[in-house]
Amino acid sequence: MKLDHLAWREVEAYLKRSDGIIIPAGSIEQHGPMGLIGTDALCAQAIADGAAEIAGAISAPCLAYAPAPFNMAFPGTISLSPDLFAAMAQEIVAGLASQGFGHFYFLNGHGANLEPLRRISVGPAAALRIKSWWDFEPVNVLRRQWYGDWEGMHATPSEVSITQALHRVIQPGEEALAPPQKLSPEFIAAHTGDRHGPPDQHRQAFPDGRVGSHSALARPEHGVALLQAARTAVAEDFLAFVGGETR
Repeated sequence: MKLDHLAWREVEAYLKRSDGIIIPAGSIEQHGPMGLIGTDALCAQAIADGAAEIAGAISAPCLAYAPAPFNMAFPGTISLSPDLFAAMAQEIVAGLASQGFGHFYFLNGHGANLEPLRRISVGPAAALRIKSWWDFEPVNVLRRQWYGDWEGMHATPSEVSITQALHRVIQPGEEALAPPQKLSPEFIAAHTGDRHGPPDQHRQAFPDGRVGSHSALARPEHGVALLQAARTAVAEDFLAFVGGETR
């Protein structure tokens, strides 16, 4: 059930049987030459909505505006400071907690969100869990099978596949058909969580926006399978988090 598609009495009735809510978090930033700017938010929202449907839970609208300063040299990117993003998430949780929600499950789709989300305080009577949709082994089995090391770090073929299944396919030009520069393990370790440099330097290092990701390997049919795997895994993890069936 989507929170913004419910009436308040329906939310009140839900709170009599469960206090859990899935809150997706994404970003509005460039995703290479064939990825949609809203990719992170679109993926997180679709997976959260699907998981909520399976679990009989409520999913909230996505926290789409997020920290992405390293991509500000690419037109269309919108970035909030980590402090502002953390404060916004904290106020959302506080407001929901005042109404009776107590188990807050953040489903993340953007690496730079993780540090600010971990600042959220829910108090002793509530609980917080933060997961990225790619944390789950059924999802990673597919990513390894189809893309291997070409999954890379940004504008990944897995997330592009999901948006292709959900929305549209941008045909790769000659630039995107060629694989990008492969990343070293040292680079990946140093930049996990989107720890990238200033925007001009970042664009100079990755001029088409891909960071080690061969986006042209994406396929809509991959996206369908990835969505199913992620939704099921998130639903199971959410139910374990809240302590059982919500229906």
